[in-house]
Amino acid sequence: MKILKRILIILFVIIVIAAVSFGMYGYTLFTDKIKEQPLADKVADVHNSYDFVPIEEVPDEYIDAIIAVEDHRYNEHGAIDIVGLGRAILTNITSGELREGGSTITQQVAKNLYFISEETVVRRKIAEMFMAIELENKYSKEDILELYINTIYFGEGYYGIKQASNGYLNKEPKDMNLAEATMMAGVPNAPSVYAPTINTELCKQRQNKVISSMVEYEYISQEQADSIDQSFIDEIYNGTYNK
Repeated sequence: MKILKRILIILFVIIVIAAVSFGMYGYTLFTDKIKEQPLADKVADVHNSYDFVPIEEVPDEYIDAIIAVEDHRYNEHGAIDIVGLGRAILTNITSGELREGGSTITQQVAKNLYFISEETVVRRKIAEMFMAIELENKYSKEDILELYINTIYFGEGYYGIKQASNGYLNKEPKDMNLAEATMMAGVPNAPSVYAPTINTELCKQRQNKVISSMVEYEYISQEQADSIDQSFIDEIYNGTYNK
């Protein structure tokens, strides 16, 4: 019994030391990035971009779609969603494959702003957590959503909702309808797979995931979901949409 107790204590100490070491490993990356360019300056760069779109100028359905499919507890948790992270870990372990990432919208913004080129995944993930905490300490949930829609990558070289809406839909973001908004909300998860110019069937499957999430979290009714026509995706693929 004493031997088992000692083994458990040693394992606990090892885990604590490893956690602290990994934490410092990621924290140094976070502090280095902040020293290179303070967060306020980075955010100002986004706001001053020619393609910047205020959140008030995008349809509510688009914001609802993002929250439903990317981070449905966004308005309930802080920078890190412990519940969502635990669920993602359990899902990945039980399935034997990487099905869920567990990153919050705020963590995704942190990545988009500072860590796109960082190749060391573990260090990046830890640094993202620190940066996400910094974001939530200094900006509102709406501000962070605004940063998200203006920095996320949609494929085809399109960064931000204005470039993507202009490029895929030939219209301004404010003019997106529900069908277009749900498609656009799904693409950033994996643009090389879900972009409407790459694979129409996979794009539609991803859009269906967005739509079902919106129904599940009561952003739209099942009747609204059933009325969404996906045929415009084929037109985008063929280069004839809104031409």
